[in-house]
Amino acid sequence: MKRENDYFKTFVKLVDYSCSASKLLHEIFSDYGSHNLEERMQQMHAVEHSADDEKHEMMKKLVREFITPIEREDIIALSQEIDDVTDTIEDVVIRLYMYNVHSIRADALEFSSVILKCCEALKVCMEEFYNFNKSTIIHELIVKVNGYEEDADKLYCKAVRNLFIENPDSTEIIIWKEIYEKLEKCCDSCEHVANVVESIIMKNT
Repeated sequence: MKRENDYFKTFVKLVDYSCSASKLLHEIFSDYGSHNLEERMQQMHAVEHSADDEKHEMMKKLVREFITPIEREDIIALSQEIDDVTDTIEDVVIRLYMYNVHSIRADALEFSSVILKCCEALKVCMEEFYNFNKSTIIHELIVKVNGYEEDADKLYCKAVRNLFIENPDSTEIIIWKEIYEKLEKCCDSCEHVANVVESIIMKNT
């Protein structure tokens, strides 16, 4: 039982890195300064790198073990989807640095709040995952993550529309349209994790 639970504990750790990344993103957006963006980017990369190390340790363990609590393919797929969440959040900060963005739009700050909520809901979901056969709330948590992703879709449409209405600068439009796409992808990645969890539950119940 201890060995089986180790994988589920690692899933929680991986999502915790995603939560840390989402909190850092929201902090960057809430108190934005282009002067310290390189330092912030390095902080974000440290979170992403730690998440990668955790995932690699899980993969090394998986290679050695003959019996696993769920199928190997599902462990690999789920760990990769969680890793993608942290990666996509880092991508946002990289774009801010690459394009030398000097100020944050209000819609972007709203987006970072949704991403934070999405990651936090996903973490609670993963904390329940080890007990998926008996959990009475895991399906509600999956639906909650999906709901935040829908909120992100609506926000994306609103944000891009506002961008074209309010900004005559074509360069600014190009930059922010890509940033909004990256922000929306963060919530998509969270939904992908929830969908994989749901698929694993269906296969094992």
